[in-house]
Amino acid sequence: MEAEPAKIQGKLYLVGTPIGNLEDISLRALRILKEADLIACEDTRQTAKLLAHYGISSPRESYHEHNEKSKAPHLIDALKQGKTIALVTDAGTPLISDPGHVLISACRREAIPVISIPGPSAVVTALAGSGLSTDPFLFVGFLPPQKSKRRRKLQELSALRFTLVFYESPHRLLNSIQDMIDILGSRQACLARELTKIHEEWLSGTLEEIFSSLETRTHIQGEITLVVSGCSSEAEPASSPLSLREDLDKEIQSTGAPPNKALKTIARQRGLSRKEAYRLLLQEKREP
Repeated sequence: MEAEPAKIQGKLYLVGTPIGNLEDISLRALRILKEADLIACEDTRQTAKLLAHYGISSPRESYHEHNEKSKAPHLIDALKQGKTIALVTDAGTPLISDPGHVLISACRREAIPVISIPGPSAVVTALAGSGLSTDPFLFVGFLPPQKSKRRRKLQELSALRFTLVFYESPHRLLNSIQDMIDILGSRQACLARELTKIHEEWLSGTLEEIFSSLETRTHIQGEITLVVSGCSSEAEPASSPLSLREDLDKEIQSTGAPPNKALKTIARQRGLSRKEAYRLLLQEKREP
């Protein structure tokens, strides 16, 4: 009886690429990119710069957030045919605020080997250099662009004792930091901009100090990672020149939260218990 031919099995490699400086890539990553039958890229033009720098001519194909669901079956078929595929993002480690989850999940379901090649990450680079506690930390990624949803998300994070790591776009940066000041209070933070690039910049201090440093600039650009300390019993609550009622109305209007939830948020910002905040609110009503 003839033995059945061995099943051809492809492999998917997750390859971390530089976040700025092209020297920040491992020898193993370069070998995988060179040997791959196909490189699935978030942006083929961006990856082409890296490949050209190292003389790599492996075939490229786009795989990004807008086509990952439709492209995943095609890539799975190639892997089943024994192809080796390297997945890369424009910069850093795949799947960290970048596409890839659909493909990886499909590979796991199909028992297709997935090998993750360690590489650069703005999250870890900024966290390590921030001077803030790294144990524990929470990577939040990008906050919602809409103000009400952004503030609601910050409310959810406000009581956590984890160091928080955010990505943010330059045009939303000041608005996001202002919302952090309003909701998280006065916290230590570190902003890392253009990591590993020529114009790398670090700003450390309180959220208010970082905001003051940035608001005088006529133009903010580049890739930005913001590290913010977690909640602590010693944290200074955010102060407000508004009355409790004015603060409450403002919170309801900006976030759409129900009164009870909004009052709980305002109380936390002022360092009060919800019961105490409610008592003061009633007292304000009675005052002429």
